[in-house]
Amino acid sequence: MVTMKKILCAVDFSDISPKVAEYAKTLAQAFDGDVVALYVAPALTQYVGFHIPAGSIESFVGEIVSGAEKTMDVFVEENFENITAKGVVCTGDAAEEIVNFAQKEGVDIIVMGTHGRKGIDRLLFGSVAEKVVKTSKIPVLTVRPD
Repeated sequence: MVTMKKILCAVDFSDISPKVAEYAKTLAQAFDGDVVALYVAPALTQYVGFHIPAGSIESFVGEIVSGAEKTMDVFVEENFENITAKGVVCTGDAAEEIVNFAQKEGVDIIVMGTHGRKGIDRLLFGSVAEKVVKTSKIPVLTVRPD
C-alpha cells in the first residue's frame, strides 16, 4: 500500500498557494502524515556579472529570504492547523531546489501549483511545475488555478 507520511508542499505565496496547501493538508490527514512547506527564493547569482556589486545582490537576496521566512511562518500557521507542519525557505533555481529538497528529505509526494502560462510567457519563463514533474523520481501532484 502506498503511504504518504511526508508531504512536500511547494509554494510561491501566490493566490493558488492556499489551494495547494489544502491538498497537502488533506493528504497529511488521510495518511497521518507531516507537511513541509517549501518556498524557493531566486538566488540572483546570474546578475553578478552585470555592473551590480555582488554585496548589493547578496543583501537584496538576504532581505527576500528574511521576508519570505516571516511570510512562511504566517502561511504555515494559517493553512496547516491540526497537523504537524513546518516551513522552509531556501534560495536557488525553484525546480532544482524542489527536486533536490524532496530527495534529500525523503518525502513521499510533492504537491505544487501550476500557473498555466501560455504563449510567450511560457517560452520566456518556462514552467517550474513541468520541470519538477519531468525530473523528479518522487510522485508530483500538480494543482491548477481555478
